[in-house]
Amino acid sequence: MPGLLTSNEHLDYIATLLDDMLRIPGTKIRFGLDALIGWVPGVGDALAATASFLIVFAAWRRGVKPITLVRMISNVLLETTVGAIPLAGDAFHIFWKANRRNYRLLLREREEPGANTRSDWMFLAVILLAVVAAVVIPLVILIWLLRPFLSQLTA
Repeated sequence: MPGLLTSNEHLDYIATLLDDMLRIPGTKIRFGLDALIGWVPGVGDALAATASFLIVFAAWRRGVKPITLVRMISNVLLETTVGAIPLAGDAFHIFWKANRRNYRLLLREREEPGANTRSDWMFLAVILLAVVAAVVIPLVILIWLLRPFLSQLTA
């Protein structure tokens, strides 16, 4: 049974507050406190991520399937990680909207338990592949650049 602060209405309000509450005048582009808090150097993105985990925690309390929880956590971590990049991260906050995505995942899981787990697995596979590539590619380039120096050390 959802608690007072974790009703669907409250969780929708949290998603709206963090992702959709303000609009850029003359456009349909909406953003929330998540994008604004990110402007505070150092702690802004961490505070926004902490607030974002309210929806994930509510989903866990409701017994959402583990794969959906992992996807929700990945949404927050992706937004927090990319959001830490100055300017580009702020734009990412506006367009990714992890809280709105997580709220929709929570509703999806309630309406159709266990549905769409294939898309959840695919999303996580793409994220994992991107993380591996972000680590491996720079290492390969570094080794390739240092190859002449390493060969001199062994000669």
